[in-house]
Amino acid sequence: MAKSDSFFIRASVTTQNDSTYDEEPIDLGAYVDALGKSVLRIHNIAISVTDSTGTSATVGAEKSAAAQFQLCTQTQLDTVLPTNKSIVASGMLNAYNHTGGTDVASIVSESFDNLPQLWTNGYLIAVDTMYIGAEASPGFAEDVTISAVMECTVESMSQAAAMALALSQQ
Repeated sequence: MAKSDSFFIRASVTTQNDSTYDEEPIDLGAYVDALGKSVLRIHNIAISVTDSTGTSATVGAEKSAAAQFQLCTQTQLDTVLPTNKSIVASGMLNAYNHTGGTDVASIVSESFDNLPQLWTNGYLIAVDTMYIGAEASPGFAEDVTISAVMECTVESMSQAAAMALALSQQ
């Protein structure tokens, strides 16, 4: 397989703090062409959970809050389990603000369920659109933005293998 130098794909989705699922497409058409034998390999994914300006999202006074995200090869209507065949990566952040006013969280825990840092050979993508989806609980005092930075390369594979992979991810 021919490999390219690595490059970065960046995507964000902003979700309201009302437990509604929001999703944005990530166009991969410049990199993926299953009929042309071109696929994308994601080597690494970095995720940030912030407010709309990139700083810490605030949590209401004495409130707990949760935000979750997923990167998928198919569009979704809501968050799905990591066992869903379209999941590439997913994770969650839980926060608590024990102060008497709206502020950044006092306690934060994160759980990234399925990151490629745990994969030996990365994650092959053969569909021309991925989706970044997220939702956040009302404990947040503002909307939450989930941003992903993916380190990728483009590779060639046989047309039959590329098409089989694309079909398995739809």
